[in-house]
Order: sequence, then structure tokens, then C-alpha cells
Amino acid sequence: MLKIYNTLAREKQVFTPIVPGKVGMYVCGMTVYDFCHLGHARVMVVFDMVSRWLRASDYEVTYVRNITDIDDKIIKRANENGETIAQLTLRFIDAMNEDAAKLGVIRPTIEPKATEFVDGMIKMIAALIEKGFAYIADNGDVFYSVNNFEGYGKLSGKSLEDLRAGERVEVDAHKKDPMDFVLWKSVKPNEPSWDSPFGGPNGGKGRPGWHIECSAMSSQLLGEHFDIHGGGQDLQFPHHENEIAQSEAAHSGAATHSHDGKPCQMVNYWMHNGFVRVDDEKMSKSLGNFFTIRTVLEQYDAEVVRFFILRAHYRSPLNYSDQHLDDAKVALNRLYTALRGLKAEAVAIDWQQSQAASFKAAMDDDFNTPEALAVLFDLANEVNKTKSLATAALLKGLADLVGLLQRDPDEYLQGQVNANASSDEALNVDRLIMQRNEAKQTKNFAEADRIRKLLADAGIVLEDSPQGTTWRRA
Repeated sequence: MLKIYNTLAREKQVFTPIVPGKVGMYVCGMTVYDFCHLGHARVMVVFDMVSRWLRASDYEVTYVRNITDIDDKIIKRANENGETIAQLTLRFIDAMNEDAAKLGVIRPTIEPKATEFVDGMIKMIAALIEKGFAYIADNGDVFYSVNNFEGYGKLSGKSLEDLRAGERVEVDAHKKDPMDFVLWKSVKPNEPSWDSPFGGPNGGKGRPGWHIECSAMSSQLLGEHFDIHGGGQDLQFPHHENEIAQSEAAHSGAATHSHDGKPCQMVNYWMHNGFVRVDDEKMSKSLGNFFTIRTVLEQYDAEVVRFFILRAHYRSPLNYSDQHLDDAKVALNRLYTALRGLKAEAVAIDWQQSQAASFKAAMDDDFNTPEALAVLFDLANEVNKTKSLATAALLKGLADLVGLLQRDPDEYLQGQVNANASSDEALNVDRLIMQRNEAKQTKNFAEADRIRKLLADAGIVLEDSPQGTTWRRA
């Protein structure tokens, strides 16, 4: 029985989908004006893991992860570069997809771009104005009136008074309340714009605010009431709080109802992954500890990075350091080494088997990947002792459910450090191993030791066994 920690309820709850056998999940994606960083990597890997496990649990999953392709930062960067917004965003969408693929992230079912849903955003804003939850300011901007939504603050667990006292808010003379947030921005010079019915000094021309994008896209693609909404912990307030206010206000009085006959809420389960920290400090450009995925992948195999992310529970802080990545590499090597020399293929899993049952229990307990990975190491230890093909197949099959152990063990172990290692290098290593074997056969042990040291200095570890000599990178 799957349980999910629901941020809104502040407790683990048994997962019951709205439609039996089906799951609708929306995750806030990337704003595409630069390369993705480690925080983005965590969101992508965590919710890829969640969607994989839901599918392994026999749910039909519609996974939506949006792309924000219109935003203040995007407009600024495009103007600085002297290129169009489309040129900028398409380039970084391609880069995002390349990074995600390297991390073993399966593409979401739907990846909507904000600019493709502006008409829906305008309709939602118009509904909020009509119902008294939003107002048109004298400068043509449209603001959401937080005072008019009774439940504002329920996701963050703070009252409106607490939020006013504790949050920095943008000073804007056009707002009725400092906590009000923008739904529609009146057009400014050198910015893209769309026509709207909102009037104002610029005739209603403008562009949507950030928060309304996700409300419009999620409701159009998954419905006014859906199962899971996910994202990074940094989005809990104000972004997700504002989504709830917009969506539930816009759909109040709608025909959609929950099974008990009461008006439904926007989302049943809110999930938030923890922050990424660097050497115990929050990752930040201002602190100079900001790492893109591409920078990290220059030093570490992408599967090591994925393993590192999954090794921590998704709700806990993830502390990035070279030491932690090195530890992750050693640990993943152990799993691959256990499979080396065994032609193990993932097979249908018998969930009554003890280790499989333990793995399932861990994943069903709010996606407890640390406990699930511990089961993989128990299996690896057993494989090392018994060389059982059935146990190796179970190890590979369970790892496959979270996107690990996807490669041939030799290919991983021999190529993990230098992803650009040439085939000529591998041939040279094999040639030296042959020369070493010949030296050992002629009892020229000094030459054999010289070759071993030569390879060790080059980062190559030789492993002798009755079946012969294999090698891996140190």
C-alpha cells in the first residue's frame, strides 16, 4: 500500500487515485534561459523515480512537466544576447533534454510550453476577475487579491498576517495589498505581448505572470482536480501557494466534485523534494558554489550522479561535494562489479520473494530510496558469494525500476571516469594485459609487476580471477 507524504496535510497518507488505476501528476519544470543546474537534476531524477514506481505499481501515469518559455529572465537574457526568445529557449530546451537523457530520465508524457497556453491563462484570469478574486490596476496589470481567498496560506501553514510579517514582497503602488501577486503584466517596450480583454492604458496587451502558467496548464491537461503536484521545496511558497489560490478560486462553483460530494480541491497530494546544498551551504550563484549538470558530468559518470541523488530520501537536503560523489561512485561500482561476468537480464519480479518484498515496502513508504538501495547491496553481497544468476537477475530487475544498472558492467566499469575514452585506449589496455599474461607464463614477474604498475598509474585496476584478468577504472 503506497503512502505519500502530503505537504498540504503534513503527514504520510495512503495514496488513493481519483480514477482507479490512473494517476495524473504535474511537476513544475525548468525556466529555459540557461543550462540546468544540480537543483534541476534533483527534480528531474526524483519525479522520474516517482513516475517509474507508479508505473511499476500498475498505474497508468500521465506525467506532465511544464517548460516556462516566457519570463522576465528569459526576456532579459535574449535581449542581452541579441537573439529572439524562441532562439534562446529552444537552444536551452535541447540542452535540458540532453542532460536529462544522460541522467536516465524518461521524457514526461507531456511537456507543455507556457507560450502554447496563453489563451487558457487569459480565460482563467478573466474568470478570477469576474468572481472577485482579481482586479485590474490603473497601469493595466492584473493582480490576484489574496484577501479574497479564504484558504490562502494553507500549503505553507502560515496565516496571511504571518506571511506579511515574514516574507519580502515586491513594493508596488498599484497593488491593494503587498501580498497580492501579478496575473497579467501590461506590455512594456522590447517585450513580447498578447492581446487580452483586460483593458488599461495599453489596451489589454501584455503577458502572463509566472504563477498563472502552471494553474492553466495543469487544469487543461489533467483537469481541475488531479492526483499529484510536485516540485522543489523552494516552490512551496509562494508559487504553489499561489497556484492553489488561483485554481481553486477560478474553479469554485464548477461541476467537478470529489467522491464525498463536497467541492474538490486542486490537488490531492503535494510533493516537494529537498534543497541541494554544496558543502552544507545552500547552492547559490552569489556564493560561487553553483554547478550546472554539464559541469558535474565532466568529472562524474551520469549514472553516478543519478545514484547520488537517489541515495538520499527525496524530502531530505542533498549535500553535494566531491567526497559524496566519490562515495557514490564506489558504491555504484560495487553493484556493477557483482554483475560482472554474469549474463543477468531483468526478469518479472516475484514480489513474494523476501528481498523484493523489502524493496517494495521501502518504495511504498513515501519512495524511501535509501532503504530500497540497501536491498540492492544485500543482493549484491549474495551474488558475490553465490554467483547465482537468479539473484543477479533480481538485482538487475529491482535496480531497473529506479533507473539504475542500465549498462553492461564491463562498459560501465571500464568507461565511467572518462566518458570520452577512445576504443584505441581500451585496445591498448587489453594489449598490455596480454603482455602481462605472457610475462607471468614465462615467470618474468618483474615485467608483469611493471605492467600492472603502469596501468595503475594510468587509473586502471586489474582484477585476476580463475576465469582470467579483467580491468576497470580506479
